[in-house]
Amino acid sequence: MMKISMDALTKVFYKKGQSVTALEGINLGIEDGEFVCLIGPSGCGKTTLLRILAGLEKPSTGEFAIASSGQDRPLQSMVFQERGVIPWLTVKENVSFGLKMRHVPKAIVKERTAYYLEKVGLDKFAHLYPKELSGGMKQRVSIARAFANDPEILLMDEPFAALDEQNKFILQEELLSIWSETKKTVLFITHSIDEALLLSDRILLMTSQPGRINEEIRIDMPRPRTMEDVRSDATMTDHFVRIRNHLDREVQGSRT
Repeated sequence: MMKISMDALTKVFYKKGQSVTALEGINLGIEDGEFVCLIGPSGCGKTTLLRILAGLEKPSTGEFAIASSGQDRPLQSMVFQERGVIPWLTVKENVSFGLKMRHVPKAIVKERTAYYLEKVGLDKFAHLYPKELSGGMKQRVSIARAFANDPEILLMDEPFAALDEQNKFILQEELLSIWSETKKTVLFITHSIDEALLLSDRILLMTSQPGRINEEIRIDMPRPRTMEDVRSDATMTDHFVRIRNHLDREVQGSRT
């Protein structure tokens, strides 16, 4: 089943009489339960694409569709790189926020909130406020809230980019653990090739502005997989070099 469909999706921004084409002719299908990573040079429209799918931007031309399961679930939840938590709510209140906004029965709110707090290791910190948390803990809150709200798709915009390597590895493992249980459809932006190889079923390579998808790489390494598995596998090394060369070409091309 195709969960996300995009047909000739184009986005043009206008400012002071000038136009900038951020995305051009995006044709893409993402299957239900697929974990897809987007990689491309800075400014290629990756975040714009996620914002369109999240309903925060409108495409200039083209169209997209997110298939609904008909189970009264929100179409999408989005996890940002930072500033994704609500500062005046506790950890527990942040995680349950989406459920309460949808007027989900209290018993289900309590059950889901407790479950995902435990999954991300924050059950002992449920009554703390964001100002009392580290960056990694705040991202755990964002991930728990997104999964607890049970969206049709999950959009993630470099959620681990600002974290140190140790916290990044821990959250990647926690994300994969939750995803393996829920099989959510995930579209994930990253600048880290290692991260994309670890997480993905499929990696989509984008060109420099205007952003187009010009190549895809399917990752066939069995799950569960670890970063050690990724870095020691010859095929994954070939994928790494292929992606690295793509990024180098696009960055150099954008400067000429």
